[in-house]
Amino acid sequence: MTALRVAYVVATTAGGTGRHVAMLARGCAGRGMEVSVFGPPATRKAFAAAAFTPVDIGDRPRPGRDAVGVLRLRRLIALGEPDVVHAHGLRAGAAASLARPRGRPSPALVVTVHNAAPPGALSAAVYRALERLVARRADVVLCVSADLEERMCRAGARDVELAVVPAPPATAPAADVVEKARADIAAAGRPVVLAVGRCAPQKGFDVLIEAMGLLGDREPAPLLAIAGDGPLTDQLARQALASGVDARFLGRRDDVPALLAAADVTAVPSRWEGQPLIIQEALRAGRPLVASRVGGIPALTGQDGALLVPPGAAGQLAAALRSVLDDPALSGRLAASAAARAAALPSASDAIDAVAALYARLRAPR
Repeated sequence: MTALRVAYVVATTAGGTGRHVAMLARGCAGRGMEVSVFGPPATRKAFAAAAFTPVDIGDRPRPGRDAVGVLRLRRLIALGEPDVVHAHGLRAGAAASLARPRGRPSPALVVTVHNAAPPGALSAAVYRALERLVARRADVVLCVSADLEERMCRAGARDVELAVVPAPPATAPAADVVEKARADIAAAGRPVVLAVGRCAPQKGFDVLIEAMGLLGDREPAPLLAIAGDGPLTDQLARQALASGVDARFLGRRDDVPALLAAADVTAVPSRWEGQPLIIQEALRAGRPLVASRVGGIPALTGQDGALLVPPGAAGQLAAALRSVLDDPALSGRLAASAAARAAALPSASDAIDAVAALYARLRAPR
């Protein structure tokens, strides 16, 4: 039998989605599959190990450009004749749905849904339309959380399954690396609350800054460190300054394990998440964790792996952070529970096993 051919389709992406697709592309190529990737030129650098062809798939609707992108994607799929097209994100899924060749043996279509509906009436309406299109045309829809599975089932998807989205493996950082990370934070003996992620509305860092303002009466006052960049960085810095919150904006970092080890507690105040990598990284590092009870987070942490609070509730977030910082016994229990919970997390090999089995099933005559 000839090697199974897989074409990945991605839209403009930053963060975990791009890393997840790159991991699948590397892993499937390593198992002898013929892998190609189609996506915007800006995403090329994430796929150095795969055959990448640029296709303009944007992060928002632009009818003329989108039509050109779909036609180009249709020609590329017809030329490459993949057995399976695997699109990631609803924008990429819609483009792949429209580009799949008609009137000939066509590839199976898998779409992984990575994000919840955005705020705003217009954006939510566009999202629902993309959901319905993908639900009608995809052979299998993979979702990164149970609430997304429910949405796609309601949209009419025939085969909906939970995606396996592991964090990248990491080794425990050396003591000197941890000391350097703490020096970069410049905590000077103060407790550190760490947040990691893109400075965008979804991540809820504005709520975290508000919560940190409620901890100003604590002695010593904790310091907030945010590792990541994005469109809200300057706005968040102004909010912290106006609120009297001592915050360090560290920018993008490649030493997250060291930052986790250097911090006293990790906060994930997101308004929505699927299977966030930072949650998995904090669990694997055995660090105390406070997070929003949204999306796929409770499934990752279980009942004991973190203190979970409602999204957007700055007062409850502040109270949870205070309890961890003021109670060493609670902090120790959370750390131990996180490490135990980490043993149940999936690995990259698990994720590749899952998609390889799915591709093989879909390759069979349908």
